[in-house]
Amino acid sequence: MNMKGSLPLLILNELSVKPGHGYYIAKQIRQKSKGVLDFAEGTLYPTLHNMEQQGLIEAFEQEEKGRMRRYYRLTAKGQSTLAKERTAWEQFSTSVNAILGGLS
Repeated sequence: MNMKGSLPLLILNELSVKPGHGYYIAKQIRQKSKGVLDFAEGTLYPTLHNMEQQGLIEAFEQEEKGRMRRYYRLTAKGQSTLAKERTAWEQFSTSVNAILGGLS
């Protein structure tokens, strides 16, 4: 499953825990969602590059097991955006649950 528009929020959330490379980010999202959210590389990497251009994340090179990897970390703008987007998502999901009968 791939909820349109949810990937940037999920990436920001993962990078708020610790910096990571693309494969790590995708793996964390997949594991935490018990396989429900599984984003293909063709979706993940363009999103990461777009978020970098927006100044939400920044990339840096780091060696891992003898090879250089491109890692990403949150910027101050990314942290601020995460807080706003998390609040918006909570309001959205609460409203949808109320309509679907999940909440009274």
